Amino acid sequence: MDKQEVNTQRYLLILAVLLLVGGLMYVLRSVLLPFVVGIVVAYFLDPLVNRITQSGKISRGVATSLVLLMFVLILLPILILLGGVAVAQVSDFLSNLPEYIENFGSKIKNWVTKLQEYVPALSVDTKEDLVRNFGESAKPVVKILQKIISNGFALVNVISLLLISPIVAFYMLRDWHGFTGKIYDLVPHKHKQNVEDGIKAVDRIISGYLRGQALVCLILGSFYSFGLWLVDLHLGVLVGFIAGIISFIPYVGSISGFLMAMILVVTQYGTLPKILEVIAVFLIGQFLEGNFLTPKLVGENIGLHPVWVMFALLAGGALLGLLGMIIAVPAAAIIGVLLRYLIEHYKQSRIYLEK
Repeated sequence: MDKQEVNTQRYLLILAVLLLVGGLMYVLRSVLLPFVVGIVVAYFLDPLVNRITQSGKISRGVATSLVLLMFVLILLPILILLGGVAVAQVSDFLSNLPEYIENFGSKIKNWVTKLQEYVPALSVDTKEDLVRNFGESAKPVVKILQKIISNGFALVNVISLLLISPIVAFYMLRDWHGFTGKIYDLVPHKHKQNVEDGIKAVDRIISGYLRGQALVCLILGSFYSFGLWLVDLHLGVLVGFIAGIISFIPYVGSISGFLMAMILVVTQYGTLPKILEVIAVFLIGQFLEGNFLTPKLVGENIGLHPVWVMFALLAGGALLGLLGMIIAVPAAAIIGVLLRYLIEHYKQSRIYLEK
């Protein structure tokens, strides 16, 4: 068997393994979320555990317990505070909802009437066609969102997420190096260096993106929430928080938050000064994100183009719901490293070099 046949068999084996793993993840997507969340938490906290155990005076098990306890003590009050604010704002919004709906309908009607004065061709039938066409064009987006919600929450009990994820995070953090070492031992000796280089590249991309993007989302969510609260927009804190969280998908978070905020400000006030205040909040947020937050915290050299990240996240959400969105960036990073490796080998092959 010549070298080319061996390489072909190797690539086919790798492809078969990837397809098997992808198929299993799709079949088991309804139960994998708590485990994946636990692994992600362990990945985030592993550098801190490594730093604590570096001196050798504290065992990894004790360091893992301390770090997870600190993580819970920091996260729990934040969730309780945000939950309390969200409940209060939602209650206030629901109590005023009939009035908001009436105001929104009357304002839209007035704007369309004024628009019809400048565009006489905008008849009643044309307006109905525009609304119908907008609804049809929005259906694919709605379907993706429904799939994300159903796969992410309806099929996975929230209680299992709260109970299983911390346990998985503890064991993964405690035995992280043992797991990675056993996987690395399975790699053929002559490929160990290439695999090690690939793992380091993937780890650099994932850690640079995820840890940096988490800080960007937190800062943006806080800024949007504070800004919308400052302009006295009811439900503004919740909208700002949602916009910040969704900001891990490039441009989608800010656009979604802006649209929600605009609907609310038109419904609640409908005056030009208030609308301009909301626009100013999101313009400042976008300026901060594009010029300071993303370049400083995420970096320009992580090797993932924003379009590729956006595609990976939306494709992951469409296929596997919330689980797919969590693993989208690591999968995109691995695919990117593999493609670069294949391109380098292709450029050294006879097919490319032959004239």
